[in-house]
Amino acid sequence: MSILKYRDLVKMRDEELDDELSRLESELVQERSISASGGAPTNPSSIGQIKKDIARIKTVQRERRGVNAGL
Repeated sequence: MSILKYRDLVKMRDEELDDELSRLESELVQERSISASGGAPTNPSSIGQIKKDIARIKTVQRERRGVNAGL
């Protein structure tokens, strides 16, 4: 898992962003299920980092929708 930077996300195409968002959301579900079942996550800060990466992707997507809608 690598930290996604805003400048890298802006360079990605919409399809790539969608794919990355799907991958991160499934990874988040997996990490949460490990934590909920009483297991120790491989990296304790991974859930927070995944959530931040998801937020970055959604921010870029929202900005693009605003630009494309003429806002």
